Amino acid sequence: MTPMTPVAPVTPDQLAAIPRERLPALLRLMPKAELHIHIEGSLEPELMFKLAERNGVQLGYPSVAALRAAYAFTDLQSFLDIYYAGASVLLTEADFSEMAWAYFERAAADKVVHAEIFFDPQTHIERGVPIETVIKGLGQAARRAQAELGLSAKLILCFLRHLSEADALRTLEAALPWRHHFIGVGLDSSECGHPPEKFARVFARSREAGLHLVAHAGEEGPPAYIEAALDVLQVERIDHGVRCTESPALLLRLAASRTPLTVCPLSNVKLRVFDTLARHNLPALLAAGLCVTVNSDDPAYFGGYLNQNLVETFAALPQLGAAEAYALARNSFEASFVPAAQKAAWVAQLDALFTEFALEGAR
Repeated sequence: MTPMTPVAPVTPDQLAAIPRERLPALLRLMPKAELHIHIEGSLEPELMFKLAERNGVQLGYPSVAALRAAYAFTDLQSFLDIYYAGASVLLTEADFSEMAWAYFERAAADKVVHAEIFFDPQTHIERGVPIETVIKGLGQAARRAQAELGLSAKLILCFLRHLSEADALRTLEAALPWRHHFIGVGLDSSECGHPPEKFARVFARSREAGLHLVAHAGEEGPPAYIEAALDVLQVERIDHGVRCTESPALLLRLAASRTPLTVCPLSNVKLRVFDTLARHNLPALLAAGLCVTVNSDDPAYFGGYLNQNLVETFAALPQLGAAEAYALARNSFEASFVPAAQKAAWVAQLDALFTEFALEGAR
């Protein structure tokens, strides 16, 4: 391997020299990691109908257009109802691989160099799909992404919080023989009424198995759910976490610990966490010194993959500039579950790109 030429870190003055009109191009071109993407939520209607036809599954919508028209969610549960119906078309290893590959191609086009993919095995197990079918199909696509796209990809198994902890424990034990295919566990689905404490034992068992731990908290649930995810589940990252601003003590704690938040702006608006992007608290989270990242969540349903989340958010929030763009991309590497040397290599690429844009701005 040829040694990489050292790259000087980009400076605050250089960041300030990048004109605002260059931000959309910079956001699209900067290398980045995506750490909050539900792979089932990347299933576009066109592919959903293709797989339904292939597998003889009857969808409750006559056309792609009719299905898209149903994406008028009023809250998390109204989205989940359609989300689980869409997953019914996934039956074979090839289905899961094809779905993940479609996401990886879009992610690579968005300059995503690393993705940590959530998947929901319980959604499929209860339909009679073996867990190894899910894991092997996704794993095949992840290996192909590395080989053909140069995109690093890892899998994170998520437990559905509206189901019991006993069910989550059974799912974990069924998955452990395939442990080499996934790096961690998470907690998703309906947040309200299902506090993190409900899953203390399964997260303890996952920790014993050497898995990374993350959990959704503070999207619809209160700041106390974030605290419980940290204290009871002992997670390393908080998915969403935007309601942390309601607790000054929690905000200070998250800043001091650099506990990452994987924030999803377009999702937050679609599910009415915020009325508009212009009212999103991303600037406040960054100003408070939190390790915030931007992600796409369920892009097929929420209207945008990673670059669209970034470009639309920066357009709606004029207080965000090149310094915040750099921080978000660098945070995404800091928050990822990869070796330090790989993180440093990606940060060097980031510094080189921002330095190039700064030099253009100075001319």
